[in-house]
Amino acid sequence: MSDAVKPLIVVAGATSKQGRSVVTSLLESGRFRVRALTRSADSAVARSLARMGAQIATVPLEPGHQREFVQAFGSADGAFLMTPPVAPPSTAEFTLGCQLADAAVEAGVGHLVFSTLENVQERSSGTKYAPHFTDKALIAEHMRTLPIAHTFLMLSFFYTNALEYYAPRIEGDTVLMPFYLPEDFRAPFVDPLTATGPAVLEVFSDPGAYAGASLPVVGEVISPGEMVGVFSRVTGLKAEYRNACSREGLLTYFPELGENPLLVDEILGMAEYAVEFGYFGDDRDTEWSRRIDPHALSWEQFLRRTDWRGEQVSFGG
Repeated sequence: MSDAVKPLIVVAGATSKQGRSVVTSLLESGRFRVRALTRSADSAVARSLARMGAQIATVPLEPGHQREFVQAFGSADGAFLMTPPVAPPSTAEFTLGCQLADAAVEAGVGHLVFSTLENVQERSSGTKYAPHFTDKALIAEHMRTLPIAHTFLMLSFFYTNALEYYAPRIEGDTVLMPFYLPEDFRAPFVDPLTATGPAVLEVFSDPGAYAGASLPVVGEVISPGEMVGVFSRVTGLKAEYRNACSREGLLTYFPELGENPLLVDEILGMAEYAVEFGYFGDDRDTEWSRRIDPHALSWEQFLRRTDWRGEQVSFGG
């Protein structure tokens, strides 16, 4: 297929973990052209995407750039949209998501795929505070009112969070691994760097089959205690679980979070929500992504692929 007739997919947040995965999968399939939206065309990740064959469009992923969004979506057949979470009390994420969707409609995009999450406010009857979940759900609700085909992906907890934002402490010969979930609570986890792209590729390969669908993306259902055990077995290092799912525990291991009490409330509210109500709604098909992508990484496979041994890792784009 010549490039001229390949469908064009715009990827918002192209240098994020999810965005990089989507750009890579679409281009490696050989069936799509990709326009990658990024704040800086000069970043190492943006240059890497350009070498892969992506068109680079410089657009900040923040509210107030509506005309630039419309221009960036011009002539696109589809778009993958994601919104980076922002710390409360900011509500910019909801505003950004709605502006992106509105711009796609104005530009005549045919199909949107949006990375969303469950509505914690609704599912918990207002008892749990997790706006970075609920704001994404409200953006999805807005998209349902628009005259555009849409599909929603719902990613699980990220493996990468344990490396990037909640990294272990090394004390002597022991790796202390703090988790915001209870030791024995089994939850869905996924590697966004490798799992997002195959899911988006599947949707854009048969968009009519997935119109209106909400599709979980899961690598493995596993508990923090099991994750610590697998880490120890894979690395040969002594490792122990540490409780960061209480306010005291979270601030013991991550005292810098105390600078924003609302962010602490959000992290704890997210964890409490998952434990009490389940990460996904009961009607979600949590096997879908592993059916269409049987090579999705388990936690053990993720550890072997990254060769991670407990150090803090940055995945910044």
